[in-house]
Amino acid sequence: MLLALFSLTTVPPILISAYYHDGELLHFTASLVIMQVSGVLLWFPCRNADTNLGYREVFIVVPAFWLVLGMFAALPFILGPHLSFTDSMFESISAFTTTGATVLVGLDQMPKSILFYRQELQWLGGMGIIVLAIAILPMLRVGGMQLYRAETPGPMKSEKLTPRVAHAARLLWIIYVGLTVVCALSFWVAGMTPFDAVAHSLSTISTGGFSTHDASIAYFKSVNIEILAEIFMVLAGISFGVHFAALHGKSLRFYWQNAEVRTFLVIIFALVLVVTLTQLNFHHQMDITHALRISTFQVISVITSTGFATDNFSLWPVFLPMLLIYISFMGGCAGSTAGGMKVIRMMIMIKHSMLNMRKMLYPESIQIARVGGHILPERTLESVVAFFATYILIFVVFSVLVMATGLDVVTAFSAVATCLNNLGPGLGDVASNFILVNSAAKWLLILSMLFGRLEIFAVLLMLTPEFWRR
Repeated sequence: MLLALFSLTTVPPILISAYYHDGELLHFTASLVIMQVSGVLLWFPCRNADTNLGYREVFIVVPAFWLVLGMFAALPFILGPHLSFTDSMFESISAFTTTGATVLVGLDQMPKSILFYRQELQWLGGMGIIVLAIAILPMLRVGGMQLYRAETPGPMKSEKLTPRVAHAARLLWIIYVGLTVVCALSFWVAGMTPFDAVAHSLSTISTGGFSTHDASIAYFKSVNIEILAEIFMVLAGISFGVHFAALHGKSLRFYWQNAEVRTFLVIIFALVLVVTLTQLNFHHQMDITHALRISTFQVISVITSTGFATDNFSLWPVFLPMLLIYISFMGGCAGSTAGGMKVIRMMIMIKHSMLNMRKMLYPESIQIARVGGHILPERTLESVVAFFATYILIFVVFSVLVMATGLDVVTAFSAVATCLNNLGPGLGDVASNFILVNSAAKWLLILSMLFGRLEIFAVLLMLTPEFWRR
C-alpha cells in the first residue's frame, strides 16, 4: 500500500515535465506505472492478512520500507539521466535520507522535473514516509506508536505529543507543511523564481540541502536569501515537538525554556564567533561583514545537516574544515529533520561523564543527572552511552572499509562522516560531489546514510541471531 501510494510522488514531476516540455514525461509516467503495479502485486496476496504487527516485525518494517522505497525512487534517475543502478540508488537514498550528497553535475541545464523530483524526495524523507503513512492511513492498524517510536530520532521517544499517534503525526505534518509554505513564499519575495522558491523550501525544511543550481545558495548572490535560509534551517533543526508546544501554548517562551533548544542556539552562536575570528585572523584583508556572513551560513548549514553552500569550507584555513565535520556529528535537536547524534544526546553524555566523576570523588553519594529540570532515568543514560559508542564504532568500521576500496584517508573519513550524519558535502574528493567515488565505496556510503537516518539499533537488531529466534 505504501509503495502504491509512493508512486504518486511522480505526479508533480509529470505535470512539471508537461509544462516545461523537458523530455522526461515518458520516463516519469513509466516510473509511476511500475511503482503502482508493483505495489498492487505485493498487496494483493496479503490483502486479507492480519495487519497487527508484533514488536519484532516493526523493526523489520521501518528499514525495509526505506530500502524498498529508495530502490523504486531510483527509477526516474535510471530512465531519465541514464545513471547506473549504483549511482541512481546513491542519488535516491541520499535524497530520501536528506543527506544531500550527489553524483549529478550540470544542474543548471538539467530538466526541471528531475530537479524537482530530487527536492520532493528530500521533503518526504524529512519527516519520514512511515510517519506520513500512519497519519493518513490509520486503517492499516499496524501498531502506530511502535512504528512512530522506531522511526522518530532521539532518546525521549516514549513521550507523546498526543495520546493517539496518528493524530500526533498529522499535527506534525501540518506544522511541516506550514513551515514549507512560509519558506517558499519568503524565498519568492526575496527574489527567487517561483520554481526555485518551492524547490529550495522543500530541501530547506527537510534539511536536505539539494539545490537546483551547481553553486547552491551562492548562485543567487543575495544576502536576504541567505538570511532567510539560515532562519528556516534553524527552525527545521529544532524539535517539531517544541514547535507544536509553542503553537499550542501560543508563546515563544517554550523555545528558550527547552534546554536542548537553548543549548543548540548557544552552540551556534559560539561556533559562529570562533569561525569568524579564525577567518579574520588568517585573512587580514577580509571584511568583517563578509567573514561573519560566510561563517554564519556554513555553521548553520552544517550543524543542521542541511549542506547548502555559499562558500567551499573545505578550503578554509587550519582546523575549520575538520571543526565543521566534527560538529556535524552532533547535528540538531531530537525530533527535528536534522541528522547527527542530536544535541540532547551530547548533553546527556556530558551529564553522565560529570556524574561518574562526582561518584569517583564521593563513592557513597547518590548522584542524579538532570536535563532541563527533568531527572534522567538510569535506563536513558545507559541507552545514550550505548548509542554513542555504537555510532562511533559504525563510523570507524565504515571509514576503514571505504579506505579499503581505494579512497584516500581524508576523502574516506569525511565521506563516511557526511553520509552517516546526513550532511552532504565533505572534504577531499567529495567536497562538491561524489562522482569520483568508486561503486564499492558508494554502496558502503548508502548503508551509512541509512544507518544515520534511522535509529541505528533498529537496523542492528536485525543482524543479531536472537532477533530471529522464536
